[in-house]
Amino acid sequence: MREIVLDTETTGFDPESGDRIVEIGAVELWNHVATGETYHVYINPERSMPEEAFGVHGIGPDLLENPRPPEKGEVTLKDKPVFAKIGHDFREFVGDAQLVIHNASFDMKFLNAELKWMGAPLILMEQALDTLAIARKRFPGSPASLDALCRRFNIDNSNRVLHGALLDSEILAEVYLELIGGRQPDFGLSTSASSAAGGSDDWRPTPRAIPLPSRITEDERAAHEAFVEKLGDSALWTRA
Repeated sequence: MREIVLDTETTGFDPESGDRIVEIGAVELWNHVATGETYHVYINPERSMPEEAFGVHGIGPDLLENPRPPEKGEVTLKDKPVFAKIGHDFREFVGDAQLVIHNASFDMKFLNAELKWMGAPLILMEQALDTLAIARKRFPGSPASLDALCRRFNIDNSNRVLHGALLDSEILAEVYLELIGGRQPDFGLSTSASSAAGGSDDWRPTPRAIPLPSRITEDERAAHEAFVEKLGDSALWTRA
């Protein structure tokens, strides 16, 4: 099962009033496991950037009413492609995968408005899964924002000073897995990338390029070796 965990940043709240998408970030999951494939693009909204929206995501200082040079970490938008230039690539990336979105009606409203304006096929609302609705059903009466869910599930979101579509989609992917059961269903590894590219049910995540360092201290390693040595040749750890 292919899923796309997705987030957008915009100039405001209503595309019918002239607001546009300025960033899309997405993370691919296969059978609830991240494949490492992502989609990320900044978009020129062909309009000014309201101060209120800029305060949320920090994107587009060159589009403010009083434009200024970008500070460290800020992204300018005048040199970025308009949605019509990236829409077909985005639509192809999404395909018929289920979209996992926090407050799906908001993002879907903007995505389909942009797709409609460029004459591209729309995305059915039935294709989207709303994690906000899932969280409210699981924890009625409790805060259900992305930050609140990170606190509930002990997910590190310390880098989330401002909203960013790719970072938020990566965090949402972790939140989503907790919401649906708190575990990844398959930790099998494979060195074959062809099955992942083809979308086969036999696909497995590839090994890490850089293995995680061991958490065993040298004292613990030495104590274990001494323990095994006392067990003699029949010890499980001595078997090939």
